[in-house]
Amino acid sequence: TWDATTLEDIRGIRRHREPPDSGPMVELLWSDPQPAKGRSPSKRGVGVAFGPDVAERFLQANALDLLIRSHECKGEGYEVEHGGTTITVFSAPNYCDMMGNKGVFIRLEHDLKPKFTTFAAVPHPAVRPMQYAGLSPFNFLSLLQ
Repeated sequence: TWDATTLEDIRGIRRHREPPDSGPMVELLWSDPQPAKGRSPSKRGVGVAFGPDVAERFLQANALDLLIRSHECKGEGYEVEHGGTTITVFSAPNYCDMMGNKGVFIRLEHDLKPKFTTFAAVPHPAVRPMQYAGLSPFNFLSLLQ
């Protein structure tokens, strides 16, 4: 069952590929926290929404205190849920140039308490959208001239 997922199971996922239509990789990528207990269909149409009880069972089974996840846009760049045990961080400010959200990164220092640093979007270089896709960093610099 999903509640029996271990960190070893997660380490065993073949990650360097396009995500498949279903399976553990998809569940990790697209599942989101919800306030209600249990699981519900995801608003994304893939993955699931999971409640604080599901998160707690995963944390206990893997001797963890905190679940830090990403891949979900948050207005302030992050959100702490499930009584402080589940944190979502999102590092893309003004996602898709239209969401107006902040970005954030999180640090765990010696006390292992999360420290959040938020930041706003900066203006883009004068290049057409996706013009730089597939280019190496060295080729990208030539677009700025």
